[in-house]
Amino acid sequence: MRFASCVFENREHLGVVEGEYVVDVLLALGFFERGDVPNERVATAARTIRTMGGPPADMIDLLARGEEYWNAVDVIAGAALTEAFPRESPSGLFTPLASARLRAPVPRPPKIVCVGLNYADHAREQGIEPPKEPLFFLKSSNTICGPGDPIRLPPNSTQVDYEAEFAVVMGKGGSRIPLDKAHEYVAGYMIVNDVSARDMQFGDKQWFRGKSCDTFAPCGPWIVTKDEVSDPHNLRISLTLNGVTMQDSNSSNLIFKVPHLISYLSQSLTWEPGDLISTGTPPGVGVFRKPPVFLKPGDTVSITVERLGTLTNPVVR
Repeated sequence: MRFASCVFENREHLGVVEGEYVVDVLLALGFFERGDVPNERVATAARTIRTMGGPPADMIDLLARGEEYWNAVDVIAGAALTEAFPRESPSGLFTPLASARLRAPVPRPPKIVCVGLNYADHAREQGIEPPKEPLFFLKSSNTICGPGDPIRLPPNSTQVDYEAEFAVVMGKGGSRIPLDKAHEYVAGYMIVNDVSARDMQFGDKQWFRGKSCDTFAPCGPWIVTKDEVSDPHNLRISLTLNGVTMQDSNSSNLIFKVPHLISYLSQSLTWEPGDLISTGTPPGVGVFRKPPVFLKPGDTVSITVERLGTLTNPVVR
């Protein structure tokens, strides 16, 4: 399943990407409440949704409901496309993916936890030893923006850099999670660009300010649920700047794998539904190139992660 946030006629809604369309979750649920249910499978899905609290309030609520609920929503969305599309249907029930205005899938995550130096090949390009334990830092929620939204260069930085990453989206809250249970807490995965003002980052000698400028966490284009990603540690990840490949690696190079990151940090904090764990960037970032390459107005940055899609953002002053 691919869950998205979409804008239609100035109304933001939850969507399930079905083929070439984004299906509005709330309208799809309402369609079968009002009309005929085509088969028992759809009827069962509708009952599941009703017994598990009804329609979701927002993306975080949807993620927190769990796999049984997600599967029921997927059944309803797919049935809406096949059963309702040939007939008269509510305006906005279907939005062609090619013209959909996608937003950040989780507009306001409770936490944006990032991992530094988590690719072995990224450590090698800096000539440093890989860390013995995960290095975590936070980005603030004002950094979140979506597909196609501009990365805005702040006036007090001249060294803004790109970082291709994939993020874990937490579906279930919890603390002190055993390593072998960590996967149960994952909802899915999506792309994140951990944009960084290097002059702030290195000048401050800590990372928060340089990582937390407005628009410095483009993400999306959607959340791919974990059942669609059999192994998050074998995904090709690449970034192009104005069509030129700058980063190209594989998540097999992660030093600390997803279950370790979840379990390790859960020993000291509680994960919440909708939390993001941005897992680190591979080599090829601008600051370590010779000469360095930093983002400038007019640039276009695209990140592609295998099975997760492509996230593209322009750069503006």
